[in-house]
Formats: sequence, structure tokens, C-alpha cells
Amino acid sequence: MAPHARVRAPELIGKGGWLNTGGTALTLADLRGRIVILDFWTFCCVNCLHVLDELRELEEKHRDTVVIIGVHSPKFVHEAEHQAVVDAVERYEVHHPVLDDPELATWKQYAVRAWPTLVVIDPEGYVVAQHAGEGHAHALEQLVGELEAEHAAKGTLRRGDGPYVAPEPVATDLRFPGKALLLPGGTFLVSDSTRHQLVELAADGESVVARVGSGERGFGPDGFSEPQGLALLPDGTVAVADTVNHALRAYDPATGAVTTLAGTGRQWMQGRPTSGPATEVDLSSPWDVAWFADRLWIAMAGVHQLWTYDPATGTVEVAAGTTNEGLVDGPAPEAWFAQPSGLAAAEDRLWVADSETSALRYVERDGEGFAVRTAVGTGLFDFGHRDGDARQALFQHPLGVTALPDGSVAVSDTYNHALRRYDPATGEVTTLATDLREPSDAVLVGDDIVVVESARHRLTRLRLPEEAVRVESVAHRTQRAATDVAPGRLRLDVVFQAPTGQKLDTRYGPSTRLLVSSTPPELLAEGSGTGTDLGRDLALADGVTEGVLHVSAMAASCDDDPENEYPACHMHQQDWGVPVRVVPGGAGRLPLVLAGLDA
Repeated sequence: MAPHARVRAPELIGKGGWLNTGGTALTLADLRGRIVILDFWTFCCVNCLHVLDELRELEEKHRDTVVIIGVHSPKFVHEAEHQAVVDAVERYEVHHPVLDDPELATWKQYAVRAWPTLVVIDPEGYVVAQHAGEGHAHALEQLVGELEAEHAAKGTLRRGDGPYVAPEPVATDLRFPGKALLLPGGTFLVSDSTRHQLVELAADGESVVARVGSGERGFGPDGFSEPQGLALLPDGTVAVADTVNHALRAYDPATGAVTTLAGTGRQWMQGRPTSGPATEVDLSSPWDVAWFADRLWIAMAGVHQLWTYDPATGTVEVAAGTTNEGLVDGPAPEAWFAQPSGLAAAEDRLWVADSETSALRYVERDGEGFAVRTAVGTGLFDFGHRDGDARQALFQHPLGVTALPDGSVAVSDTYNHALRRYDPATGEVTTLATDLREPSDAVLVGDDIVVVESARHRLTRLRLPEEAVRVESVAHRTQRAATDVAPGRLRLDVVFQAPTGQKLDTRYGPSTRLLVSSTPPELLAEGSGTGTDLGRDLALADGVTEGVLHVSAMAASCDDDPENEYPACHMHQQDWGVPVRVVPGGAGRLPLVLAGLDA
């Protein structure tokens, strides 16, 4: 392979300024002599949260040679608010400097096309690698070792303390609570996500009755890691979505005991089992749980699916979704979700807050199986705050949903800081309350509704209004600039270079997969569907001038050691949603980097 021309890393620019540096603005010159890993992330994106966790071990092990810089690059309007970024950095325990880039200036400089993307800069200031998606920790560890050796020999490696400065801690009873549950005795159980605990509050919603868990990340009998959803099981125990432990736990309010219902503590990856004994099957960022149709349903945000847990058999299985990210209705096994994050069971429906499509979805029985329908929402890039007919109403990244006694649904419209209502009888969306701060869940208490105000670190009690609040309608689309492509033929190339010491795993057939689709479907005249080649010729239809190309790529690489009969293998995967505009003179090739550098 011909060597790449060395590319000097562009400067780091962000209108929002720097966090976790003690007020100091950083430049690449300040970081010369260190290995720099830029993590382009946005806090709505569960894959970005996975990468934050993947980087923790690397960050600790190479603290004196590696500087990780989070470049916060928003998708939603709310994510461009500086205080929201400050909150997210604390919420997800980001222990490295973060550049707040609300206008995507640095994103554009580095030609990034997807969340998350990692860019590696060597100690001399040159870009040496790019990785999109998750699952690259092993490759980064290998590359960092090579760069340390190379630049130590050249005398260009500088060791020492990094620029991270921890912010001052803030004392509150709750810290970024996620979900809440009304217990039979009238108290509230709250997932205190950033403190890795469950907290029982008295009926006033304020006084602390008990804390469950040590307050440190853990997977033992007294440990959680960013817990979220809670559901009462028929036996009186509480199921807990232990999100970053990739597990379901059970908490017994009578004894205080915590046990594991499902999951291994490892994150599920493509190719692993999707059903079987519950404690032997990996899960992926379970975000909420609800009891429906004699099963515990799980919003598996990390893989864009719904799973179920059957306590009678102690098994889990996939119930809906394909792992492809998007909004597609139909029979449950064929539906597409986008980070489902809230569940609520009604008599005949399971309501779903599908956060990345800003949609309200539901599951209902369909013959012998289940089907998925959409009540509100149109796709990955349309969001806002608009009431009225559900066909044109808009949410912005809702995380919670609550079934109301009259058959309607309250939606915790998180990034609009509002509580909304959808009425299936009229097909109308209204606003119940505003001036909430990142509401993530709500529970009914008599005639009141108690809202989890996550970014105000409290529960807030509201009287359900008889008439909805009126708000000015606003619609948004993602701030990402569309890619101009030429009419006719378009070459799609997913760039993948196996990390040093690895090769594509072809022992059992092709080790790569490429899935292409579009919104609207009419955008593509040819080229949609699944294949094994990472390159494909697409044909854009005449008369369709804009849309979104959805590209999902996967590659499996294994350690290249002929002496080892069972080499370690690594899965690399990423989903891209690329807004495109069809114009004369546009590009005839669309490169998407999964791992490596585009020639």
C-alpha cells in the first residue's frame, strides 16, 4: 500500500470554549509532544457514550503520554446550549478536556461525517488515523503503543501531566436522576444516575429515606453504573436497567438485596447470541423497562431494539428491531428504532419514546405476534416543538413516556424542556408544561404528575392541566451541512484498514457487511440493500433533489498469528446518516471512514 501524504492536524476551534481545563484555552501547539485523540461526540448519542467508556482504560493507562480531547459537536438544537454541554460533561463523568463546538467548526475542519468519530494526532501534530463508530479500543491501544515507541526513539515524545482540571463537585441529594417509580407504600424510587445509586424519597418527593448502592461504579451486590429505568415486577421486586453495566438488576425493597436478572456486564456486539439464559447473554445499554404482555420489555438503546425478559424461564430474547437505526414500522422483527429510551405499558399498547428520531412509537399485538407503529415523528433529522395534528407535530429527543388514565400519553420531551401530551382519540399533540429542565421521566400520583427534572436534579410535582399550554411552534433540522453529490452515479466507499497485527477474518465467509437505504426511499434508483463488499455503486433517481443516505457497515478483524488456533477477534461497526443534496458539479464519490485514512 502506498504511504499516505502526511496531513497536518487543523487547529481546534469552538465558539463555546473549553471545559475541564480550569479556564485555559488549548491549542495544538500546547499539546505538541503528546499523542492526541480527538473524540467527536454529542451527548444524545448512545454510541458516543459507549466510546466514552471504551476510552476510560486507555486514558488511565497512558495518562502521561496521551491527551484525549472531547470535541462536542451537536446534533440537536438543545445540544448547542453551553450549559447543556457543561451538564453532560458532569453527567457522564468525562475526565478529559472538552471543546464546545456548537457551530461544528472543528467537525468541518476534520471532515467528520458521523458520531462518534475518533481522530489520532501524533506528537508532531500530524493526523495518523481515523475511526468511526465503536469497538476500536484494541486498535487504539495498539496504535498508541507504536507511537510511543516511535516518538520516544525520535525524541519527540513529551511525558507528563495532562491539561485536565477537575471541576468542583456540587452537593445535591440527587445528581442527574434518570427515571422514577412510585412504590406501593407511596414513596418514590429514583435512579440517581451520575451517583450510580438508587434513592428512595418520601412521598413529598424531596426527603431521602434510603440510598441503595455504594455510589461508585460497580457490578457487585452494592454497585450500579449509571442506572436508568425502573419497573415493578409481579413478585414485588423492582427491575433496574443498569445501563452502563449492560445488565438488568433486581432490587428488593423489603430486604434491600440487589441481584442480577440478565446480562453479563459486557456490551453486546454483532454476532453474539440474542436469546438464551438471561445471565449468559450480553445486553447493550438497557435504558428503560416496563411490564407488558406477561414479560418485562427492555428498551435496548445501545442496539436500537426492544428485548424481553421472561422471569418464568429466566431467558431473554429480541422482541422488535433489527439493530439498524431509523424509523421503520411494520412487523416487530422488521421494524427499525433509533435509541429507544422510554417505555410505558397501557392496556393494549406498549408506548416507546424513540429518542434519536424524536418520535413516539408503540407496540401492539398483530395476530400471533407484535407490530410497531408510529404516532408522532418522521425521522432522524426532523425535530422541534410543534403542537397540533400528530402528522406534523414535533418533539426533540424525548426520553420518557407515561400512560395517562384517559388513554392519552404524556411525553417527557427532554430537549424541549417540556411535558407534552398525545391523544390517540383525536390525533392531537399539546403541551402540558414548559420551563422544565431536561425532563426524562414522569409518574402519576393521583391527579398530579411528578416529573424527573434531570438537569435540575429534582422531582417536580405538577397538577395535570385541563387545558394545554400554548407555545410558539418551531421546527428544526440538524445543523450538519448536506453533502453535495452529482446527479446519476455515486460511488460509495467505506474505508476500512485492519489495525496493525490484525487481518480480516474470512475463516467462516465474508467478514464485512454493508447495508444501504435512503430517506425518502425514492432517492436511490439502484444500490439499496445488503451486501458484503464495503464499496458500492449507487444510482440517484431523477427528480429527487435531497434526502439522507443511511449506511451501516461492519468489519471483523482478528489477530494475525498463524500459531494461534483461536486468535482474538474484534468487531468494528458504524451507522451513518448522511444528508445529501443533488446538484450539478457535486461529488461523484462518497468516502466514509470506518477505520484508517482515506487515500
